This record gives sequence, structure tokens and C-alpha cells, in this order.
Amino acid sequence: MKLAFIGLGAIGKPMSQRLIDNGYDLNLYQRNKLNNDSKRKYFFDPIEAVSDCDGLLICVTDDNAVESVLFGDNGVSGSLKPNSFVIDFSTISPDKSISIHKRLGEQNIFYVDCPVSGGTEGAHNGSLSLFIGASEKDCLSFENIFQVLGKSINYFNGVGKGQQVKALNQILVAGTYAAVAEAMELGKMLELPMDDVVAALKVGAANSWPLENRSKAMLIDKHPLGFKLELHHKDLSIATELAKSINIDLPIASKVKEMEKRLMQTGLGELDVSVLHRYISNKRINH
Repeated sequence: MKLAFIGLGAIGKPMSQRLIDNGYDLNLYQRNKLNNDSKRKYFFDPIEAVSDCDGLLICVTDDNAVESVLFGDNGVSGSLKPNSFVIDFSTISPDKSISIHKRLGEQNIFYVDCPVSGGTEGAHNGSLSLFIGASEKDCLSFENIFQVLGKSINYFNGVGKGQQVKALNQILVAGTYAAVAEAMELGKMLELPMDDVVAALKVGAANSWPLENRSKAMLIDKHPLGFKLELHHKDLSIATELAKSINIDLPIASKVKEMEKRLMQTGLGELDVSVLHRYISNKRINH
């Protein structure tokens, strides 16, 4: 199976490397020509990258980026082979996924939304959670790709359903990161032995992925990139718009979205989501 991969960012690059390491023939699209890695097949024209491929994998930032990859001025949709497939690992709006599925379907190309969760660690380790907007039967011809990339592979029968589940995921991420940030800041101010505190909390009902993996970053104010704050903010925008469309209020997600916006305005959007703790500490300092 010959594949093309577009979107070699913090998540996409290690995903593509896992596929190469597992024997996949992969064409990689890269905008610049600075990379001299002879072990990887780089293309600097996306249309050339997808030529004669059985499938295209996309992992880019948002609706506009996916639209550009497929249907923009240098879009690749017209160069995809009939009966090929597109797996979109990007987090975009469900409506955009539905639209793309329909447009590519008219060319006899199968598009599936498959947003992921697990950050850079999961991408490197092949332990991502995959939310697939199709049935398992629909994906039989390429399901082994999912096995290489994910530890938790979840099928939701219907285009756009993967994106809807990812929206729920990001709401939960918002609440847990913000709660851990508040707890870490309060504990510091109470001068508690926070290493011991975190060890104790991990055993009880308060445990969570952010507590396990990002509490230390918050305590020492150093933030190894797992997932950018600005991208999570974009994802929360998708979630709140989705809720608005069916008249549901998301007060916690909306508050965290506002916190993230404030932090982005101070230039912190490129840092990991764990930088949310600075909103709490800044509020303390300012008051």
C-alpha cells in the first residue's frame, strides 16, 4: 500500500515515522527543502506527493487547512486515484467533515474523519486514541494503519461522528487541565509538599491524565509540548459552536476557552495546554 502524508507537525511527524518504521511506503509532503533525511521520501509539491497513492493521510490544524490541502489552489483532490481513501486525523468541525466526505465521494474517493487524542507522547508511542467517523467494515482495507498509530481505536458509524466525539474529548480536557492548574497553584500557596501531594492524589478519585503527566510542568513552570494551547482553543470553539447549534450551554468549557484566549493574547498560544496554570497565578499576582 502506497500512502501520502500531509501535515508533518508536532503530531503528524511522529505518526508518519511510526508508519515508516512499520514498513509503509510513505510519500511525505513538506513545504520547505531544508530536510536532507535520505531515509524519508519528501516531496515539495503536494500533487506529486499523492500521485499514484492508494491513500492520503492528513494531519493539519483546522477547517481552512484541510480545505486548502484538498481543494485549494494547489489542492490534491483532482490528483487522487479513484477508489483511493483519505484519512483525516485533523480536528475540524463535523460539518466540514460531512462536506468533504460528500465532495470526495463524487470522485469515488472514501473520506473518513479520524481525529486523535494523546498528544505528542501518544503519537511517538503509537498509543493515540482514534475517533473514527465510519464503521469498522468501511475501513477494513486500511484498518492496519489505525493499529500502528493507536492504542484505543473507536468506530462511530457516521461521517462527522469522530469529530463530535473529539469535541466531547476536548471539553473534558478543558475541565481537567483547568482543575489541575487550580489545585497545583493553591497547593503551592499553602506551601504543601507538592510532590507528595500529587503522589497521594494520583491514587484517588482525583486522578487524571493531566495530573499524571502535566502537574509537574505546572509546578515548575516548564511546558514540554504535548498539545498547543492555541489548538485546544480552536477545538473548544468547535465544541461550543456545536453546543450552540442545539441550544446547550457549556459554562465550564466556555470559561476555559476565555482563559485560553487571555493567555494567547499574552503570546502563550504556542505553549502546551498546561500553561493554563499561569492564568491562575497571574490572577493571584494581579490581585
